[in-house]
Amino acid sequence: MANTLSGQRVAFVVAPEGTEQVELTEPWKAVEEAGGRPELVSTSPGSVQAFNHLDKADTFRVDKVITEVSPGDYDALVLPGGVANPDFLRTVPNVVRFVGEFFAQQKPVAAICHAPWTLIEADVVRGRRMTSWPSLQTDLRNAGADWVDEQVVVDSGFVTSRKPDDLPAFCGKLIEEIAEGKHRAQARSA
Repeated sequence: MANTLSGQRVAFVVAPEGTEQVELTEPWKAVEEAGGRPELVSTSPGSVQAFNHLDKADTFRVDKVITEVSPGDYDALVLPGGVANPDFLRTVPNVVRFVGEFFAQQKPVAAICHAPWTLIEADVVRGRRMTSWPSLQTDLRNAGADWVDEQVVVDSGFVTSRKPDDLPAFCGKLIEEIAEGKHRAQARSA
C-alpha cells in the first residue's frame, strides 16, 4: 500500500474533545502507510482530547485551525466519530461549510460512526446510500439518505462505516477512494 497516495493531503476534522480515538488513529495510520499526508484540523489551536468511548484517552496536536484552511488545500476529508465530536462540529458554521465544499469539489469524503451528523448539517446526504452507527439511521433517513446496515458503503467517493469493528474495511475503502481522486457524481447534492 506504500505510496498509493503519493503525498496527497488528507484533512481529519475533529472537535476539541470527544473524538473516538481509534476512529482517528486507524484511518490516520492507513493514510500514512499509503504515502499520504494527514493533517489534524480542529476549531481551535493546541491539542484535542480523544476518547475511548466515555473515557479520556490520548491528546493529539492540532496542525491547523478550520479558519486557516480551505478544501482546496486537501485531496480528501476524513470525519472520525465519537458521539460528542460530530455533535459539536455540526454547530460550527466554518466546519459545515468546509464539509459541504468537499462534496461540491467532488473530493473523497469518509465518515464513520456518529460523524454523519455533521454531514446532515452540511446537507450532503440526500439521495446517498450510506451507513452509520445504528442510532443515526432515522436522522439520516429524515435527511434523505438511503441508510443501510452494512460494514462499509461507498457512494461516488463517499465512504461510510458503522463502528470501530468496521475500521479495516473502512480504511481500505478510504485509501482506494482517495487514490481514485475526484468523483463527478460526488457533487450531486451539495
